[in-house]
Order: sequence, then structure tokens, then C-alpha cells
Amino acid sequence: MITVHLRYEIDPDKLDDFSTYGREWIRLVNKLGGTHHGYFMPSEGDSDEAFALFTFPSLAAYEVYRNASKTDPECQEMFEFARTTGCIRRYERRFLSPVFS
Repeated sequence: MITVHLRYEIDPDKLDDFSTYGREWIRLVNKLGGTHHGYFMPSEGDSDEAFALFTFPSLAAYEVYRNASKTDPECQEMFEFARTTGCIRRYERRFLSPVFS
């Protein structure tokens, strides 16, 4: 099992746009075989940092998702939404091995 941890630097004036982006990606990751654990928005502290976590059964399954997202029309729409709104300034991706029990 592999968990993807995303750290986003976002535009704090575009939280509504980023929330829309996040809600759609939760659905899309689940649609394409992953389990999304949610987006975590700024509250106290840094106002321009957000996080997301989602899990796939394996790194190979994640790669299938990544390839599918490049051609899926809904995924392409959300990539364009982020570009158009400018709600995401940059992001970092890490791969983690979860321990649940």
C-alpha cells in the first residue's frame, strides 16, 4: 500500500476555488481506484498551505491512476481549472507507507 501526501502552496485569496478543486479530486481519485482521505485547509498558522492524502493498493496502482488522469476528461477539466483560477501556486508530492495498526 502507498499513501500520497501532497503539500500545496495556495493563493489564500482563492480558498473557495481550491476547495472546489479539492472536492472534485476526492471524487476523481476514488473513481480511478484510490481511497482519498481528504484535503486539509488552512485554519490557524500559515494561510497559504494545504494538504491532501490518498492511498492506492500499490505504487503500480498509483501509476495506473496517474496515466488515466492524463486522458480522463474530468481530470483534464480540473487541471485546467487550477491553471485558470491560479488557486495553486506550487505543490510537492511524497510517497509514504502507512501503518494503520
